[in-house]
Amino acid sequence: MDFPSLLRNPADWMTKSGPNGDIVVTSRVRLARNLKGMAFPGWSLKDDRSAVLQGLRSVIEGLPGMEDAFSRELKDLDAIRKQVLVERHLISREHAAKSVGSAAIMNPQQTLSIMINEEDHLRMQAILPGLQLHEALAAIDIVDSGVERSVKYAFDPKWGYLTACPTNLGTGMRASAMLHLPALVLSEQINQVVQAVNKIGLTVRGLYGEGTEALANLFQISNQSTLGESEREIIARLERVILQVIDHEKNARQKLAVEKPELLRDQIGRAYAILRHAHILGSKEALNLLSMLRLGIDLGFFPSEQRSLTDMLLMEIQPAHLQIEAKRKLSSEERDHLRAEILRRKLKNLPSPGISSGEEPGAGSN
Repeated sequence: MDFPSLLRNPADWMTKSGPNGDIVVTSRVRLARNLKGMAFPGWSLKDDRSAVLQGLRSVIEGLPGMEDAFSRELKDLDAIRKQVLVERHLISREHAAKSVGSAAIMNPQQTLSIMINEEDHLRMQAILPGLQLHEALAAIDIVDSGVERSVKYAFDPKWGYLTACPTNLGTGMRASAMLHLPALVLSEQINQVVQAVNKIGLTVRGLYGEGTEALANLFQISNQSTLGESEREIIARLERVILQVIDHEKNARQKLAVEKPELLRDQIGRAYAILRHAHILGSKEALNLLSMLRLGIDLGFFPSEQRSLTDMLLMEIQPAHLQIEAKRKLSSEERDHLRAEILRRKLKNLPSPGISSGEEPGAGSN
């Protein structure tokens, strides 16, 4: 698969909805692995990283499900194309900064993504729509087992899988879900929820992980510890907490619908009007407006089938995607103009909000 084909084929999580898809956008499970007897990437020489790359790349490309995979060395991708992969959550920001000796491999559905020579020799992830943490673990476990049939991992009977960062010792697993929580933000309850989640050993991050902002009211909830519990125990604990956060968001939506219906109509109506008619839109503003549009879809203001369009637009209006669309590097002002143009074009057939003043918001949600 070449890069244009990757762009033409949206990731499954952009076009499909999974369990609790109105609130949980994606579930992701990532495994960190290193090869036995080889220096970790941060301490290895260029020739060693290249040797690891060549050995692992052929193994991964030969796995079931990786037929016609997108497979590129990062030195062969320019900065914009690497940023597109970051915007699609296929590689990390840290991996995008790599060059010689590093590579990215992903299946055509973009549900499986493997980073070679990021912080560890291997960072393997499965990303699925909705709340599907157990399914994501099963999917990446198949990849992990397939690789382990050909190579030996750095493993210690006491400490588990050995990783570059001590926080990944043990299972080497990070599991996370991306949640859309606009009602908790609107009702000013989000800080309480974040603090409660942090107190029980989990962590809440923004759209692109550690150190990033929760744009579009999207929050990642993930495990912090990887040592002392099995993969399934970690995921079961994480899922219990996520289900509680889902309940809090649903309750907040219902409370807003009953106590502040005009606020909801105003926020959703403003988002619709601006997205349909604006000619200049910055990235942060557009993402937050799309969040309100998505909330309107979930509450029955718009047809439910429009949710996948909204999720795709969350990716397509980001800076690197815009520059690929324009086929050239764009200034900030040019991106703001193109972003607004794309949103007007893609949303031109979206009907006006369908909840009249006498109806209760949320009646049509699913």
